[in-house]
Amino acid sequence: MGDSRPVYQRIADDLRRRIDEGGLAVGERIPSRSELKRTYAASDQTVDRAVRVLKAAGYAEGQFGRGVFVTDRAPLGSLLRSTGAVDTPFAAQIRGYGPPRPRRGEEEPERPGRPGSRTGEPGRQPPPDGGTARNATLTWEASSTETAAPERIAQRLHIGVGTRVLCTQYEYLANRHPVQLATSWEPLAITEGTDVVLPERGPYARRGVRGRLAAIGIRVVRAQELVGSRPASTPEAEALGCAAGSCVTVIERTHFDGEGRAVETSDIVVRADRWRVEYDIAFTS
Repeated sequence: MGDSRPVYQRIADDLRRRIDEGGLAVGERIPSRSELKRTYAASDQTVDRAVRVLKAAGYAEGQFGRGVFVTDRAPLGSLLRSTGAVDTPFAAQIRGYGPPRPRRGEEEPERPGRPGSRTGEPGRQPPPDGGTARNATLTWEASSTETAAPERIAQRLHIGVGTRVLCTQYEYLANRHPVQLATSWEPLAITEGTDVVLPERGPYARRGVRGRLAAIGIRVVRAQELVGSRPASTPEAEALGCAAGSCVTVIERTHFDGEGRAVETSDIVVRADRWRVEYDIAFTS
C-alpha cells in the first residue's frame, strides 16, 4: 500500500527522523530547496511548506542569507516550582541548567533593558538538595502599568471586569539567556497607597507576593497552579528565542490569603522544548 501522506508531510517527517537519529546534527544546514526538490520530485511550494512545518516544530531555524539550520532542542534544565523562592517573583529553582551553546562564529548575546523597565539584581541560584547543576546567575526586567482587568483575569481574581489592577511584566534571564516570561496582576484595591504597590520598587522589592503582602498585614497561605500549553505569540517567541507558533508551557498561578481571597494572579510562560516544569510533592502522612 502506498504512502498516503501529503508530500510536504513526508518531507518534513523524513527530515525530523534524520535529525532525531543524528543524521543531521545541531547547527548543520538542512538540504537546500533545490536538493529537496530533486530528492522528492516536489515543487517549490511543497518544499517550502515542509520546511515551515519543521521550523514550527522547533527542529530548524532560518538564518538570513545562509539557509535553514538544525536547532539545539536538548532540554536546558528544569524549573522546580517551589515555595522556597521567597526573594524573587521567579518562584522556581533552576536545576540541571546548561546554557545554550552559541552557534559557530556567534558571541554571547547582549540583552539591553527595555525603556521604562527595572532590572532585578543578579542572584546566583545553587542547585537544591545537592544537585549537580551549574550555578546560574538569574536576572530579570520588570515593567508595571495600571490597567483595567480583562474578563479572564477578573474571573481568576474574583473581581469585576474593568476593575483597576496593576499589571507587571517580567522577563527572566539565566546567564543572560531567556528562561521565562511572566505577567502578574494585582488588584489595586489591596495595594494602592502602600509601600508594596510596585512589586519591584520600594523597601519590599524582591520579596515576592508573600513577602510583600505580609508587610501590609495580608497573610498569603496558598497558591494554585494550572499547567497547560499553547503556541507562542510573536512577542513571546521573540523574547524566548523561538519561532512564533512554537509550543510553550503556560502556568496560571494564583495566590490566596487566609480568607480565600485571590490577591494576585500571573501567567508564566516557558519554552516547552527547552525547559521542563518540575514539582516536588511532599506527603504529610
